Amino acid sequence: MKAKNILIFGCSGQIGRSIVRKLTKDNYIVTAVTRNIHQKGIILKTLGNAGFINIVEAKIFEEKKIRELFKKADICINLVGILYEQKKRNTFKNIHTVFPSLLAKLSKEYSLKHFIHLSALGINEAVDSDYAKSKLQGENEILKNFPLATILRPSIVYSVEDSFTTSFMSLLNKLPFFPLYYSGKSRFAPIHVSDLTNTIYHVISNNIYSKIIECVGPEIMSFREILERLLFLIGKKRILLPFPYPIAKISARFFEILPKPLLTRDQLRLLKYDNIASGKYKTNSDIGMPSKKYFNDEVKKYCYMWRDGGQFSTEKYNLEKKVD
Repeated sequence: MKAKNILIFGCSGQIGRSIVRKLTKDNYIVTAVTRNIHQKGIILKTLGNAGFINIVEAKIFEEKKIRELFKKADICINLVGILYEQKKRNTFKNIHTVFPSLLAKLSKEYSLKHFIHLSALGINEAVDSDYAKSKLQGENEILKNFPLATILRPSIVYSVEDSFTTSFMSLLNKLPFFPLYYSGKSRFAPIHVSDLTNTIYHVISNNIYSKIIECVGPEIMSFREILERLLFLIGKKRILLPFPYPIAKISARFFEILPKPLLTRDQLRLLKYDNIASGKYKTNSDIGMPSKKYFNDEVKKYCYMWRDGGQFSTEKYNLEKKVD
C-alpha cells in the first residue's frame, strides 16, 4: 500500500507547485509548509482539491512546530534552497546543510517511509563554491542521519515559471550585448520541470531508495548555445561578449548590491564547472524516467512574451493571416 501523507518543504517554487499538483491529482494528501501563508497561501490553495492539501505556516527552524507535522507524515520532501545568501540566518550553511540535517533526523525519529531531498548537479567538482560545498555537506548529513534517503541532483530546471529562461529572455530583450563568462563554454543539461516532477513522483510511487540520482534533460548545451537558442526564439540579435575573469568578478561584486542579485561571485565560480551527468551515479534514465521535453520545443510555448508583437507573434496568428 502506497504512503498517502506527504510533507513538503519549499513547495511554493516552480518544482514544488508542479509536484503538489501531480500528487494531489493522484489522491496523495499533501501538507505544504510555507514561511508566509498570506503571500503564498492563495497560490498553494489552487494546486489541489479541498481535503488533499493542507497549508501550514512555519519558519524552517521552528523545530517544535515542524516536529508536530512529522507525526502524521509518511514521506518528507525537501525542496528548500537558495542561490545567494541574505541576512544573518539565510545562509548557505543554514539552508543547505543544517536544515536538511534536521529533516533527516526527524524522518528517522518518526519512522517515515522515505525522505527525498533536492540537491544540485556538479557539486562534487565545484570545490571553490560556498553554494556547492553547503549542498554537498547537506547530502552527507542526510545520508548519515537517514541512510534510506533519496537525493536528486538536477541540472538547471526550466519552465514558464522559472527564474532562468525568463530572466535571460528579459535581459536579452533589453540589452544590446550580453556577457559571456568563461567564453560560454560551460555545459548544461537543462531539465524541464515536468520531467523532474515525473522523476520525483516515480521515486515516491515505486519506493526507490537509490542514494543519489542525477536528473538531466535529453540535450547537452553550452552556456553560449543556450543564449543563442533563446535569442533565436525571441527573434533578437545581440552581441555575446566574452568577459575576462577579472572584469567578470568586478561586475559580480556590483550585482551583489542589488536586492535580487543577477550574479554573485560565488555563482561566477560555480559557472566554471560543467553541469551535466558525471557518470558516477544513476540518472533519471537509469531508473526508468528519461527526460522527454526538449529545450526549444518547451521554451517556444512561452517565449512569445519577449517577442515583438507578443502573443500575436505566435504561429496561431501567423496561420490565421495566411488563411485570410
